[in-house]
Amino acid sequence: MDLIRFALRKPITIMVIVAGLFFFGINAVRNIKVDIFPKLDLPVMYIAHPFGGYTPDQMETFFAKQYINILLYVNGIKSIETKNIQGLTLMKVNFYPGTNMAQASAELSAFTNRAQAIFPPGSNPPFIIRFDASTLPVGQLVLSSEKRSNNELLDLANVYVRSTFTSIPGLVSAPPFGGNIRTIVVKADPELLRAHNLTPDQLVEALRVNNQTAPSGNVRIGDKNYITPTNTTVRTVKEFENIPLFKGGVQNLYLRDVATVEDGADITTGYGLVNGKRSVYLSIAKSADASTWEVVQNLKKAIPRIQNTLPEDVRVSYEFDQSTYVMNSVKSLLTEGAIGAILTGLMVLLFLGDARGALIVILTIPTSIISGVLFLNLFGQTINIMTLSGLALAIGILVDESTVTIENIHQHFDMGKPKALAIWDACKEIAFPKLLILFCILAVFAPAFTMGGIPGSLFLPLALSIGFSMIVSYFLAQTFVPVMANWIMKVKHHQKSDGSQMTDAEEFAASGLSKNPDAQKEALIHRADANQDGKISAFERVRARFMRFINRTMPFRKPIVAAYLIITTALAAFLLSNIGKDVLPKVNGSQFQVRLRAPDGTRMELTEEKTLKTIDIIKKIVGPHNVSVTSAYVGQHPGLFSVSPIYLFMAGPQEAVLQVGLHEGFHTNLDELKEKIRKELKQAMPDVTTSFEPIELTDKILSQGSPTPIEVRMSGRDKKLNEQYARKVIAKLKEISYLRDIQLGQSTKYPAIRIEVDRIRAAQLGVDMNDVSRSLIASTSSSRYTDKNIWVDEKGGFSYAVQVQIPESKMNSIQEINEIPLLKNANRPVLGDIATITPDTTYGENDNLGAMPVLSVTANLNNKDLGVAQADVRNALASLGELPRGLTVELVGLSQTLTDTLDSLQNGLIVAIVVIFLMLAANFQSFKVSAIVLATVPAVILGSLALLMMTGSTLNLQSYMGIIMSVGVSISNAVLLITNAEQLRKHSGDAIEAAKESAGLRLRPIVMTAVAMVVGMIPMASGLGEAGDQSSPLGRAVIGGLIASTFAALFILPLVFAWGQGNASTQSVSLDPEDEESKYYVPMTR
Repeated sequence: MDLIRFALRKPITIMVIVAGLFFFGINAVRNIKVDIFPKLDLPVMYIAHPFGGYTPDQMETFFAKQYINILLYVNGIKSIETKNIQGLTLMKVNFYPGTNMAQASAELSAFTNRAQAIFPPGSNPPFIIRFDASTLPVGQLVLSSEKRSNNELLDLANVYVRSTFTSIPGLVSAPPFGGNIRTIVVKADPELLRAHNLTPDQLVEALRVNNQTAPSGNVRIGDKNYITPTNTTVRTVKEFENIPLFKGGVQNLYLRDVATVEDGADITTGYGLVNGKRSVYLSIAKSADASTWEVVQNLKKAIPRIQNTLPEDVRVSYEFDQSTYVMNSVKSLLTEGAIGAILTGLMVLLFLGDARGALIVILTIPTSIISGVLFLNLFGQTINIMTLSGLALAIGILVDESTVTIENIHQHFDMGKPKALAIWDACKEIAFPKLLILFCILAVFAPAFTMGGIPGSLFLPLALSIGFSMIVSYFLAQTFVPVMANWIMKVKHHQKSDGSQMTDAEEFAASGLSKNPDAQKEALIHRADANQDGKISAFERVRARFMRFINRTMPFRKPIVAAYLIITTALAAFLLSNIGKDVLPKVNGSQFQVRLRAPDGTRMELTEEKTLKTIDIIKKIVGPHNVSVTSAYVGQHPGLFSVSPIYLFMAGPQEAVLQVGLHEGFHTNLDELKEKIRKELKQAMPDVTTSFEPIELTDKILSQGSPTPIEVRMSGRDKKLNEQYARKVIAKLKEISYLRDIQLGQSTKYPAIRIEVDRIRAAQLGVDMNDVSRSLIASTSSSRYTDKNIWVDEKGGFSYAVQVQIPESKMNSIQEINEIPLLKNANRPVLGDIATITPDTTYGENDNLGAMPVLSVTANLNNKDLGVAQADVRNALASLGELPRGLTVELVGLSQTLTDTLDSLQNGLIVAIVVIFLMLAANFQSFKVSAIVLATVPAVILGSLALLMMTGSTLNLQSYMGIIMSVGVSISNAVLLITNAEQLRKHSGDAIEAAKESAGLRLRPIVMTAVAMVVGMIPMASGLGEAGDQSSPLGRAVIGGLIASTFAALFILPLVFAWGQGNASTQSVSLDPEDEESKYYVPMTR
């Protein structure tokens, strides 16, 4: 009330405040960070520890389990997940929410350093990275050339391109994908080695003594101080061929006599393919606090500069841009907001017939939204899919504040009041109820501050965006609206009792209505509101019919209310148990990702052929002209790029991950397209298994690393038992018709050649295990992991490793392995003399949860929501009977996120209703009246669920937000109606008449705001925008809830009030003996 008085007395001050909000809000809109998701700040860190050549079993034994034992001393650790493949241990360390991650990071680094003491000799320190959803890749920077090899492109990317990233704020310099690091490779010919009685280790020794990095000294001669550089390092690649293998002229034998030297790369373990051609790309990731949109735009601006640093034949392009999703969402919001505001204004104009009043309503909407962005920016929030959804939802809700105020002003105009008095009385009358309504709407978002994990991180920004906009809207309704109403609105002339026109304040005062508010309302209800031609208005005829309906149903209020509560509650419970459930709405995008798995141990070259064949099949299905870009990674990441598996995990040469981008003009149902691809791939390559994986950032973030929506994880000490049970799970899941891509997530039958050395026989022949391991490593891998040797490229100024290896094409049979020489200057013994070499199988990947070995079964869904699938999978697992002792089975990944999200939202809704109930009880000083106000809630939930089911939408984070918001809005209508009815009841003592009169008074504002809000939400609910699929369930839930709550508020709530308050006392519950309204009042004279 004081706010209204202040506004009316100082209107210019109000205009200055509104102008300031608008100006600084526009500035905030221009400067606020734009991102895909809110800052989730998930307490997760990764440890990547490479060690070339070690088997998965060795990585698990020597590294993973040692880490687990030591890291248990770090405070706040919730769980440790590890993946062990050949040459790499990758650990995901999860902390409890609220953990101080700066301290945790410091402790983690300290304890990993301590662990170095117990690791095998030659182990390098690990990479420790804080990596969560905020740092997921948002695109790919692709390097391609018709002339250069992948390894040359990778060297350019690693040396020149990555160095430019430091000048782009917020860009994380990820390692390149698609080749291997530049290396000077000495390829020894095994036949020539045997001919000269040499071992590969002798070549390594010759390199070590003839190519060394040595510090220079100083010589002081006369007045000068000379530096003494020495050519201990070979200067050119060609010079390596002249390195002698023996000292002292014992034998004139040089490196060129038994080997070739190439300026090449380390052993290739993986290829990058862009549009079917071998290429190199860098995954573009951003730092956690950077704006996705700004980072990507700055990178695109820097591409010409990057291009200028590279040779002319190298082309740089940016592909799979994820930032466009944000801008599509922004465009959708602007479009939906503009359409919603215009439609809302038209509805207000239709109901009130007042263009000036409609203009005031329309002006408050963008002002509130822009001011909401200002406060979001001040509180460190970003523009993302959640805040955008909140702002889009707020557009429909903001109508209520100003519309109710304008409508109430018109009611007071209709009482015949002068303009200024009508505006003052109208605003004053609803000031406190509107404040109570604001608190009720804000209360529905109170649980956002107590939610944890991903649900809380997603819900809070949405709540803040709506809350800030609502608070500003309330402020405008109490200040800006009355000021503008005084300035631009016009008053219609109203009839006096004798048919003449009431024209000024004096006549209104003389009528006697000014001193009797109840008489004013009575006259308003029973008036014959005429148009200029003297005919009764259409709305008054509707009001008359409505009042007749209320009069007819009032005698039957008890059975009607009982039936309403039973039916709506039962139907809502039925729909809730049968509606589909997902974490976020399903988006039919224009890109997808599929992982191909050839039989375990398939060579990378064959996997590449299968990948290219897959691309051809996809182009055949959709048409070559409809494929915009394809990007694939085939094989395993190089050991030197051990951070790469954090971005894209690859278990071995048999795997390939293919990303496909379709042209924007090509529209298809992705689920149907995936089914066609599965069918064609199964026919063309029956030995290849496929699994479609999330490519959209929203799906990747919510899945928390799981490759598919369904992931069943089995953990237990007995690996064989785990595998046996996993096979049973796979067989059971195949009985569920809509599950696809059902497979074991780990390789358990990877081909191996087992070498069993007879130590006694070896000792007899003068061979020890050091001789065996050094010769074997150089022959089957390279000397990179046993001897560090460095060459400096004087032209480029960078240093590169030098390694000895047997060409892969030469080591192509078990017989070749048998013939590996072991001792220097001796033709015998060879490896076959002291070892038994047999084909075998081993684990290609060892996963652990803590110390427990883990296997996982993954599956995708086809045209089925995750909620139903989760329930069916749980039933399938239960049907397998009691678990074997020591085995634990659980659903993880997106399924767990769904459970956590829906539980949090359900608890949040209950908490919100309880908070609102207590708040209303405190206001009305009656628990009964508070319960009456909440009588519309079952209808709201029923209406929202019904419309969601009719439109094929699921119950998800967005639609749940819509339901919660609808509850708040329905309570706002109920509060205004019940507040009015309770005032009339206390004055007259008749609850039935009070309910009917209040319903008649509130008919127009309730219908008007409901219709305006529904119309305003139609653009969002239609999902017509480029990112409309994401927010449409939210709009549909709000529309369904509003429609149902409007009917309940108008037709049921008066009956509930008449029944509930029929015998209620009109006296206050006050216990104060000096309170005149209290039944304990004692008149006293002092």
